[in-house]
Amino acid sequence: MQKDLPPAPSNGSSGTARADHLLIAEMVEPGSRVIDVGCGDGALLQLLAARKAVDGRGIEIAPDRVKACVAHGLSVIMGDADRDLVDYPDQAFDYAILSLTIQATHEPRTVLDNLLRIGRQAIVSFPNFGHWRVRAQLLLTGRMPMTEALPEPWYATPDAHHCTIKDFVGLVRLVDAEVAEAVAFSSKGQRLPIKTSLSLQNLFGEKAVFRLARRKRRVQ
Repeated sequence: MQKDLPPAPSNGSSGTARADHLLIAEMVEPGSRVIDVGCGDGALLQLLAARKAVDGRGIEIAPDRVKACVAHGLSVIMGDADRDLVDYPDQAFDYAILSLTIQATHEPRTVLDNLLRIGRQAIVSFPNFGHWRVRAQLLLTGRMPMTEALPEPWYATPDAHHCTIKDFVGLVRLVDAEVAEAVAFSSKGQRLPIKTSLSLQNLFGEKAVFRLARRKRRVQ
């Protein structure tokens, strides 16, 4: 059954919190050490601080957004997910978070590998290119689709690596990780939990959030 996410106070810039931010907040334990990679305007860090009292850090590539975060009292530095995660020590955080950003990185596999290295767990959200509206636009118009989850035209989007939910699950296996929790959802926050079968979620989920951990090695 689908469940609607409740609204939450925002940082004052856009009314209510993003649906993926609310889902991520539910996945984070109170008082955790968190890094938000590509933290944007700091809305997720503020939500986590308010709801979960986390020890939050952020990195962001846009200087104006870094300044805005610092002005709001957030611990954010300028950095690039593709280049700068290698500088962080192993398991420096309880959670390494990447929200709606992995598709804009140059090396998604390397970025995901680093998230799982610097965090005991990684939480990743992304737009699902397998959603039925995307498929329909490609089929009917023969052009790159634009939807609420994919709002920019192909020549203006920062997204270099669109993927489907099934694609992402394949990447999780490649980096030797396991899915601890996963939810597909709409822009309005309607949930569709991701379990063994992916076909329904891949068709109807506009976006998805995955909580990941390194696969535990079996003792011989």
